[in-house]
Amino acid sequence: MKVTRRGTVLVGAALSLSLLASACGSSGGDSGGGGATTASAGDVQAALDAGGTLTVWAWEPTLKQVVADFQTKYPKVKVNLVNAGTGKDQYTALQNAIKAGSGVPDVAQVEYFALPQFALSKSVTDLTAFGADKLEGTFTPGPWNSVHSGSGIYGLPMDSGPMALFYNKEVFDKYGIDVPATWDDYVAAAKKLHEADPKAYIANDTGDAGFATSLIWQAGGKPYQVNGTDVTVNFGDAGTQKFASTWQQLISGKLLAPITSWSDAWYKGLGDGTIATLVIGAWMPANFETGVAAGKGKWRVAPMPQWESGGKATAENGGSSLVIPEAGSSKALAYAFLKFADVDEGVKIRLDGGAFPATTAELNSPEFKDKKFPYFGDQQVNQVLAESAGEVVPGWSYLPYQVYANSIFNDTVGKAYTGAATLAEGLKAWQDASVKYGQEQGFTVK
Repeated sequence: MKVTRRGTVLVGAALSLSLLASACGSSGGDSGGGGATTASAGDVQAALDAGGTLTVWAWEPTLKQVVADFQTKYPKVKVNLVNAGTGKDQYTALQNAIKAGSGVPDVAQVEYFALPQFALSKSVTDLTAFGADKLEGTFTPGPWNSVHSGSGIYGLPMDSGPMALFYNKEVFDKYGIDVPATWDDYVAAAKKLHEADPKAYIANDTGDAGFATSLIWQAGGKPYQVNGTDVTVNFGDAGTQKFASTWQQLISGKLLAPITSWSDAWYKGLGDGTIATLVIGAWMPANFETGVAAGKGKWRVAPMPQWESGGKATAENGGSSLVIPEAGSSKALAYAFLKFADVDEGVKIRLDGGAFPATTAELNSPEFKDKKFPYFGDQQVNQVLAESAGEVVPGWSYLPYQVYANSIFNDTVGKAYTGAATLAEGLKAWQDASVKYGQEQGFTVK
């Protein structure tokens, strides 16, 4: 099973203004319950000493061992780990619990692209109250930026997804294809491969919001500008246009396999060489090992192709944070769990389970970077991925209703993949629909 991924999570609606308002007005209490508060390390330790029960909503599989080890270290604490659904299902359940004012968990997993809507509504706790701002430098820039909203810190990064190029070396060697250093090289490689074998494709793509926005991010695009409830959506920026013009060549040339990621056909294509590359987050190795057994020894990892020759720029694709809902009943105890899972012992536990770290110490450790991956021909894959983590382009923002925006991607941009529109036209339609929805929800959008 995959460790984490982003981009295919779809939700029919984002937080409405009524939920925003209700969440903003739900404060009250002390460091153990709802409401803005200042808590010292001593308060957190006191909560651990007193013990209690925590409910954690998360689907990430490595957290099972984290919970077990946390309870062993702190025997007075009982942690109920609940899978309330993956992505969209959990967000819906969490929104419903917040709105109802009951059944809210003490800790929840929230992907980076979905966090802004919960932060804006103040339905999750600003962790600066617990000194989270002092963790500056603990995490790599991409994830650390993703848990910020204004001056607040609304989650602790659990993992990250700096992007890289996964490629089938056996296929590349067979057809004399060089590893592409730029996206122009990538298009040329796509043409060469498909001409040599009409059944083989450089990649698959039927439309994926997370992938598209990640490539725009890498290209320096900033289509979303957010200042509280003031939002700008503009897919006419230079970075977006770089992506659109290049990717349109692949679509128009029918150089992309018309196969949806995470489907049975996708796994088969990765295994038999008919899908020759993936440009995806650093969490992917574990998915290859468990889902693409036929590819063992054939695949390698290289830096992400660049938009400019000689460039060094990447983007994030995936990753989650752990947050404390504002209506949770045990905030100090919940923060103790967040710190254990995302800063202290839990990081190593999750690494052993196949997660990709968001912490700089682990990324820079020789044990991590020098690890050899038999699946990838004993390549030291983490050296490539760790370097990528330090080259994420700064300044990216998601919409405070990105979950909804992603859900309509295939209704707008998706038409480009069926020939019903160009990619530029699809992006304009996505922009218009995103603006309209934001205005309907009470945001000031232009």
